[in-house]
Amino acid sequence: MNLKYLLIFLSSSLFFAQNSFQTSFEKGNGNQTVTYEEMNAYYRNLAKSFSTIQYLKKGEDDNGKPIYVVIYNPFPEKDIEKLKKNKAILFVNNGIHPGEPDGIDATMMLMRDLAAKKIKTPQNFIVAAISAYNVSGMLNRGSYSRANQNGPEQYGFRGNARNYDLNRDFIKADSRNARSFQEIYQWLQPDVFIDNHVSNGADYQYTFTYISTFKERLGNVLGNYFYNDYQAKNLEEMKKQGYESTPYVNIHGDIPDEGFAAFEDSPRYSTGYTSLFNSLGTVPETHMLKPYDKRVDATYKYMLVNLQNLDKDYQKIKQLRIENLKQYKAGMQYGIRWKIDSTKFSTMDFKGYGGKYKPSDISGKPRLYYDRSKPFTKKIKLFTTAVPVGYITIPKYYVVPQSQYRVIEELKRNRIQMTVLKKDSAANVESYKIKDFKTVKNPYEGHYLHYETSVEVTKGNFVFSAGDYLISTDQPGVKYIVETLEPEALDSFFNWNFFDGILAQKEYYSAYIFEDTASELLKTDKKLKDAFEAKKSADKKFADDGTAQLDWIYRNSPYFEEKTFRQYPIYRIL
Repeated sequence: MNLKYLLIFLSSSLFFAQNSFQTSFEKGNGNQTVTYEEMNAYYRNLAKSFSTIQYLKKGEDDNGKPIYVVIYNPFPEKDIEKLKKNKAILFVNNGIHPGEPDGIDATMMLMRDLAAKKIKTPQNFIVAAISAYNVSGMLNRGSYSRANQNGPEQYGFRGNARNYDLNRDFIKADSRNARSFQEIYQWLQPDVFIDNHVSNGADYQYTFTYISTFKERLGNVLGNYFYNDYQAKNLEEMKKQGYESTPYVNIHGDIPDEGFAAFEDSPRYSTGYTSLFNSLGTVPETHMLKPYDKRVDATYKYMLVNLQNLDKDYQKIKQLRIENLKQYKAGMQYGIRWKIDSTKFSTMDFKGYGGKYKPSDISGKPRLYYDRSKPFTKKIKLFTTAVPVGYITIPKYYVVPQSQYRVIEELKRNRIQMTVLKKDSAANVESYKIKDFKTVKNPYEGHYLHYETSVEVTKGNFVFSAGDYLISTDQPGVKYIVETLEPEALDSFFNWNFFDGILAQKEYYSAYIFEDTASELLKTDKKLKDAFEAKKSADKKFADDGTAQLDWIYRNSPYFEEKTFRQYPIYRIL
């Protein structure tokens, strides 16, 4: 076949592929999204027609239906474990909130265009995407649950089959969905991660906004590169594609004209979780009030520019991910909780609409509205620098008793390397007593979440049993280990109620009997007596409360023999 006929053949093949594999979104009026059944049929057909596409069942929704991963891989080698040693991996998550289906439709077109070679064949990476993560939410279609959103005509529901918001479940993994995600993520171990969403909140001119993980939480080596180089290139390319962008406008019920702070995506969120394993993570947030077809196009374009930049920088990204781990060695300080530094900010020319107030037709009270006839460009402050407000020192090892089997299960799923003790062993350890914590008043995603946890530290020898687990921090999952096992961390297993059994006292006393015992103790134990009197002198409320006084004596006497009460059962070896 000569060159002329080869070009005609390739051109006609491309035309055939694009027209034979039109998505439901493309066939519709620009305001319709694919159904779960249509999506699966489309990808199965695509995989049958192109050797570069695989459509694999890799998990399960809480309703028992499969979660699928679609892979574009132009290389002869199909084994992910082998490929990821030399090739980069871009991992995309879609449909975590099925009322925000932009990514589902955009990814279908992206995979087709890669397979049909409309997009230049990458030399250095593969693309893997969860076609629809919240399957049960996607099946629960309606037209009204996203009351503020401009299309599509029908869409899925935010909660899954057990009514979890899955974008709060990544670290606690209550759902089958989250456990499936962790398994998929650890299988892929991607270099770059994208989780496609749609925004809520203020009105402004941008179609495309985004959340980037705090550079400090990601780690300065990788974080500075991500913010100043990789993401900066993505955003510049998006501008060339016709989409100027802004960081996610973290404002609700107010106007953004005076500036706003970066959103903290702690490990309960997708990019907070992936940052624990040094993936560059972005949450695209297309603007809810923009037309659906424009939102899908912006989502497509952001994935496309990531492909292009990853193909160029894949070696550097892989190297920086390794170098980033050097910041998390035993003996180093680790920021365990973060806040935005209000003294440091950058500025940007923000393209907004005039926000004003007028009397509500409902209540007569002032209500916010945006006047789209009055667009403006105004310099505003962006607060994107975070500082730690709590530290721990990274130990060499953690020891997890075998009785904490839920914790062990979570660690294993996340490929944390552990050594099982073969015999009873003594070690000099640090241990924690839970000093204080607060708890939310209303249930939050299936939990009464703790926060502002503080601990008391003690050191001493402890004997561990054969079968307990020794966990070295000298491994790629060190940040996951620290963030889950340190009780003061924002999304620690302690704060997510994994250890609530230690918070309840198991033995008590009868006051009418212990009154006589307490009286005798004060007569015979001078140290206890002096401490008791000092407590009454320093605390008037205590001095006026007989019940509290009796309980204090009990808790400071040999009769309060509950070593497990508030004793955190995870130990640290420095």
